[in-house]
Amino acid sequence: MKSMAYNPAAGLGGMLKSGSRSLEGVQASTLRNIDAAKQLSTIASTSLGPNGMNKLVINHLGKIILTSDCATIVRELEIEHPAARMLSLASERQEGECGDGTNLAVTFAGELLGASEGLIRMGLHTSEIVGGYRAAAQYMLEEALPACVCGALADAGDRAALLRIVRPVLAGKQYGMEEILAPLVVDACMGTMEPAKHGGAPSFSVDDVRVCKIMGGSPSKSCVVRGMVFLRDAETSIKRKGEDAGDAEVKVVVFGCGVEASGTEAKGTVLMKDANDLLSYNRSEEEKMDDIIKSIADSGADVVVSGGTVSEMALHFIERYGMMCVKISSKWELRRLCRATGASALVRLGPPTPEETGACRSVRVQEIGGRHCTVFDVAAPEAAGGRSRVSTVLLRASTQSVLNDLERAVDDGANAVRTACCVDGRLVPGAGATEMATAMRIKGFGDRCPGLDQYAIRAFGKALEVVPKILAQNSGQDATNVLAALGAAHALEKHHTGVDISGESEGGVFDAAAADIVDLYGTKESALRLAVDAAITVLRVDQIIMAKPAGAGMQKDARQMI
Repeated sequence: MKSMAYNPAAGLGGMLKSGSRSLEGVQASTLRNIDAAKQLSTIASTSLGPNGMNKLVINHLGKIILTSDCATIVRELEIEHPAARMLSLASERQEGECGDGTNLAVTFAGELLGASEGLIRMGLHTSEIVGGYRAAAQYMLEEALPACVCGALADAGDRAALLRIVRPVLAGKQYGMEEILAPLVVDACMGTMEPAKHGGAPSFSVDDVRVCKIMGGSPSKSCVVRGMVFLRDAETSIKRKGEDAGDAEVKVVVFGCGVEASGTEAKGTVLMKDANDLLSYNRSEEEKMDDIIKSIADSGADVVVSGGTVSEMALHFIERYGMMCVKISSKWELRRLCRATGASALVRLGPPTPEETGACRSVRVQEIGGRHCTVFDVAAPEAAGGRSRVSTVLLRASTQSVLNDLERAVDDGANAVRTACCVDGRLVPGAGATEMATAMRIKGFGDRCPGLDQYAIRAFGKALEVVPKILAQNSGQDATNVLAALGAAHALEKHHTGVDISGESEGGVFDAAAADIVDLYGTKESALRLAVDAAITVLRVDQIIMAKPAGAGMQKDARQMI
C-alpha cells in the first residue's frame, strides 16, 4: 500500500523515488544539452584538417594517448553527459562505416546546435528549428551535395587514382607524411583486393590489411609485406624455409593446441619397482612423441605453428626432422595466419590432411630494428598477379605514440580504399570547397522557403561554413578574410575553390580539385547525415529525468553531469 501513496502537491517528485531528479524547460534542459555538445565539438574542432592540433589524453588506466584522431579522442574521454554522448555515438558510427570523417561529424553537429541556441533565444520553437534542419538536410543530400561531384573512381585497379584518393585522407591525419604512407596503403590494399566479377564491385576487406609496429628508424623505412609479420623469433634453430632456402613451396601446419604430450583428465599414479621401469616409461613417452612428429613430417609439413606451449621433447624431434617451429600466442593472429596460408587450426596433435595444410612462398626470421621477426610471405607468383590474402604494413617510427598515430592513419586510408572501390567511388573537392558550395546553395534554398523554417535553413547553411573557417584558423590565417575570398569565388560559380592551408595563394584560396585535394562523396555524405541526426536528437529533448543512483559507489551528484 505504501507504493500507492501519492502526494499531488509534490508534483513529479512525489511520483518518483526519493533522490530522483527532473529538469525540464528550455533553460534547464535544452540549452544545457546544447552547451555540453558544444564543449565536445570545441575539443574536436581544433584537430580538424592537416594542421589540426594533437590532444594529450590520459585515460582511467593511466595510458597516455597523443593523437588528433577525433574517434580516438572521443572514445578515450569516456563521456557521461547524455547529450554529448549523442555526438560521441555519431562519431563511433562514422568510424565504423567509413573510417574517416569523424571530426567533421562532431564539429558540424556542434555548430548546428550552437546555431540553434541563437534561434531559440530569438523566439523560435524547437519544432520549427527541427523542421528547418530536416528540410535543409534533405535538400543537401538530394541536390546540393550531388551537384559538387567533380569526378569518380573508374577503375579499382588504377594505382594512380587510388593514390589521389588516399593522399588527402592521410594528409588530414599525418600532414607531411602522406607521400610516404599513401603508396604503402595503396599497395597493401591492391595486394589483397579480389578483382570484380561479372561487372560487380571488387571484393576487399579492411581486416586483410594488418599493421606491424617496430620502434626505431623513421617512417620512410616502412614497407609492405605480402603476408604476415610476427614480432617473435622461431623456436627452432632453423630460421628459414622457402624459396630463399631452395624449396619450391612451404607447407604450413597450424595447431590451435600446444605441441606437447597430452595430460590425463584424472590424476593417476604409476608404480615403478626398479630403474628399468623408469627407463622404459621415459622411452615409451619419447617414442610416442617421435611417432607423432614423424607423422607430421611425413605429411610434407615444413613449418609447425603452435598456438600453445611447445615442449622441449617435441622441439627436439621437430629439429631432428628438419622442420621449423613458430609459436603464436594470440588466437586472433593464429586465425589470420590460417586465412593467409589457407590452413586449418587443428585441435588435435597429429598429421594433417592435405586440406588442412596451408602453403606460402617462404617463412623466415628477419632482424628489424633490433628485434627478431618471423615473416610469412604468402604472395602468389607474379604470373598470377602477385596477390595475397593478407598484407602487412610494417611501420617504423621513433616513439610508440607516433607509431599508434601512424597505425590510425593507415586504417583510415584502408577504409577510404574500401569506400571508393566497394561503396561509392564519386569524389568531391576538398579543403572546405564542398562545404562552402553546399552552404551557399542551402542559403539560396532558404530564401525561397516561406515561413519561419527559412531561419533554421539559413542557419544550417551558415553552420556548414565552419569547416573552411576552422581550416583557415588552424593554419594560422585570418579566417574572416579567407571566408570573404572564398565566398566571392563561389559567387562567381568557382565551386571547386577551397582553403589553401599553406597561405601561398592569393586570398588564401585555390582550386582544390585541380590540386588533387578531393574527398570521398560517401564519407562526406555519411558524416553530414550523422551530424544532422545527432543534432536533431539533442534538440528534441525537452525534459531530463534521472533515477536515484544505485549502489554505494555511485553517490556522485547528478548536477555535475547536467
